[in-house]
Amino acid sequence: MERIWSEKLLNRFTKYAKVYTESKPGVDEIPSTPQQWDLAKMLKEELEEMGLENVSIDQHAYVMGYLPSNQDKELPTIGFISHFDTSPDFSGKDVQPQIWEDYNGEDVVLNSEENIVLEVKEFPELENFRGQTLITTNGKTLLGADDKAGLAEIVTAVEYLINHPEIPRPRIAVGFTPDEEVGKGAHLFDVEKFDADWAYTMDGSSVGELEYENFNAAGATIKIQGKVVHPGYAKGKMVNAIHLSRQFLNLLPENEVPEATEGREGFFHVTNIQGDVDHVEIEMIIRDHDEEKFEKRKNQLKDIADKLNQSLGRDRISVIIENQYFNMRKHLEDKMHIIDLAEEAMNNLGIKPLIKPIRGGTDGAQLSYKGLPCPNIFAGGQNFHSRYEYVTLEAMESATKVIIEIAKLAGSKF
Repeated sequence: MERIWSEKLLNRFTKYAKVYTESKPGVDEIPSTPQQWDLAKMLKEELEEMGLENVSIDQHAYVMGYLPSNQDKELPTIGFISHFDTSPDFSGKDVQPQIWEDYNGEDVVLNSEENIVLEVKEFPELENFRGQTLITTNGKTLLGADDKAGLAEIVTAVEYLINHPEIPRPRIAVGFTPDEEVGKGAHLFDVEKFDADWAYTMDGSSVGELEYENFNAAGATIKIQGKVVHPGYAKGKMVNAIHLSRQFLNLLPENEVPEATEGREGFFHVTNIQGDVDHVEIEMIIRDHDEEKFEKRKNQLKDIADKLNQSLGRDRISVIIENQYFNMRKHLEDKMHIIDLAEEAMNNLGIKPLIKPIRGGTDGAQLSYKGLPCPNIFAGGQNFHSRYEYVTLEAMESATKVIIEIAKLAGSKF
């Protein structure tokens, strides 16, 4: 890309990164936090100023806009989607991006006062970015490349297409969503209004990632009711909910956790434990690519509760499970031209496609079930949801070029 477009992309990303948009779990309303409106409104204004058609923002902060085709023939409408909320797993407030031009491939001191260092020995892939423009946090917050890199890439690609009318293109639909990080980003997405034949979420990580298979996902709440008795007279009477929570967790498979699994291997992941002797609540997520194994995992939690309740002689443990999203593969296997188009675009740009299952989920998984086929393409960031998150300008440039190339191919070959 020309230097001016690289500067636009960098400035756009850092501007978005500084806007506080952290979402919050356990809130029924969408968006789950009022601060998400700030970036949603900013994006709407930006799309309007750019000249997109039918730009809108609805009562739940979903932003949509359309770039008309510049071809006389009938072509499919292709969508590009990103989310503007950031994860509640780590603070997204007062983000201060740091830019390291011509990165030397060595350790990066994110915060000298608190000795927070992005170390190559811990993240050896850093050496691959030697000579690039590295964008990091200041060590106190996440960066928000998940998914503000995707936002910046889509907006910049659309602006580029507007300024280069010689590039053939179909009608492009643009969609920006709240609350993806708490599993609700696609819940109120109006697929009919979006009116795309298919779409791509720009929400992956490393350059080249192209994904159409993801985890089946559920959240579980385990409620444990104890019985408080004075400890001096507790024998045979007290039921310590904390001890019961330990027993429950010890009955789960020891190595089926995120830190011990990879690829298509599923897991149980305890995300929060709160309570005391009288009552404990355990929050957990359940993940598996295989639908049968996914159902087995959910039943496994209920079986553990039943076993412990039987030993206690009464029901003190309850398990509440809520499905979050499902593997999109079954909705894309008969539509592989969508994947082939993105793969061809990457090959044309000299980017090696990395087709692999997502160890997570995107809005695209839920949208695929709602009738909008929606695989996932890389946005370029690394170490999401942490103080060590980073992205390179070159990775964002590559993602932006992929969007433009997909538009070019779709505008010329269909």
